[in-house]
Amino acid sequence: MSESNTPNVVGINVLKQNGLDVDELLKELIKNAAVEFTAYYYFTNLRAHCTGLEGEGLKGIIEDARLEDLSHFESCLERIYQLGGALPNDATEFIKMSGCEFLQLPANPTDHKAILEKCLKAEQGAIVNWNKICLMTIGKDPATYDIAKDILAEEIEHESWFLELIYGRPSGHMRRKYSGERPHTRKHSRALDMA
Repeated sequence: MSESNTPNVVGINVLKQNGLDVDELLKELIKNAAVEFTAYYYFTNLRAHCTGLEGEGLKGIIEDARLEDLSHFESCLERIYQLGGALPNDATEFIKMSGCEFLQLPANPTDHKAILEKCLKAEQGAIVNWNKICLMTIGKDPATYDIAKDILAEEIEHESWFLELIYGRPSGHMRRKYSGERPHTRKHSRALDMA
């Protein structure tokens, strides 16, 4: 594309003037989108292996986290494109970008504690990832920061749920009114809206 056909994107220019490395931000946003998409898939698989009476109770918690991970994936998509980025055309490449190989089923696929440990590890990784984007964008990119801080808030809640289940650590956890409620990211993602 010739330079005369390249649009002047004020929304990106302002971020650069604010000192933001937009290319680095896009790289991190696309990676995080891959992590959230992959976590949604793996949580679906992990949830299916929560069997028996005890497993029924775990399914609800994993379902809340699973649907909110889908919301996290969708929450950052529009921003990726606004910043001039795009998702890879190859889904396999996209999933590999996530680095989520650790979310395979445990050796005993119905071991509830092992499933919960996988869930906890995923949530803790997400906290690190979204905190990084918050630190990159605070004071420089309010739009991306708003998305990242809302996703981070839900990821911190998810971590506390799994800590409670594994270690008996009180979390103050209150069940969602319905699966997919996503109290923080609802404004960024509409696909799960019930109405």
